[in-house]
Amino acid sequence: MARAGQDVEGTKLQSSGYVHGTDGLGNQNISPPKGKPIEQIAAEFLIQQASLYPGKVTVVVLGPLTNIALAIQLDPEFFKNIGQIVVLGGAFAVNGNVSPAAEANIFKDPSAADIVFTSGADVLAVGLNITHQVVLTDSDRGELAKSNGKFAKYLSKLLDVYFDSHHTAYSTRGVFLHDPTALLAAVNPSIVTYSEGVVRVQTVGITKGLTIFYNKKKGFAEVTEWSGKPSVKVAVTVDAPKVIKLVMERLVNS
Repeated sequence: MARAGQDVEGTKLQSSGYVHGTDGLGNQNISPPKGKPIEQIAAEFLIQQASLYPGKVTVVVLGPLTNIALAIQLDPEFFKNIGQIVVLGGAFAVNGNVSPAAEANIFKDPSAADIVFTSGADVLAVGLNITHQVVLTDSDRGELAKSNGKFAKYLSKLLDVYFDSHHTAYSTRGVFLHDPTALLAAVNPSIVTYSEGVVRVQTVGITKGLTIFYNKKKGFAEVTEWSGKPSVKVAVTVDAPKVIKLVMERLVNS
């Protein structure tokens, strides 16, 4: 069983403090939450909820896929009981953001990602090829700061580190809306279109974390690690202006 902060093979997960701040919230020293974690480990909670509400639970995974993979390993029925798994992860036919090959969430636990993508669950992957089209600009941020929205003002303060990291990495004054795009793809599926096929993940070497999409249009005579694997959905287009509009409206009116 993996402990907190480790992947399914026991490797310590890397920090993303240089992107999001050491506290994950732009180094704003925000008071810790008053709530307490439940006693169950995440995988057991997921198994329980999927079993109680078969086909009705959608999980939006905004980090490494460790807990989903553990749930699949612990419960042979989990992949059937869970409704949909929307994965923020992968870099399909584009460079990654932690290496030329890999996107961060997949890179941090590639073995877990491969387990999830080949499990037979209803998976929708929203990768960098999609989220890099959705950009919150410096002008948008100014609009958030000037608004009366509670969360708009809160968020505008958190964005310093995130904007700086993008300026350093991409020489731009805007940020990619990775997480909101994946979440909106779950609640408003019309914002993306997708292709279906097999996804495998490279788990070692210089291309560790690489997500490879096989569209099944060509059949291969050889029996390989691709043979007989279930299909998943991979987002291929996004209505970026609509995503920005929905995010801005929700924050400004919060």
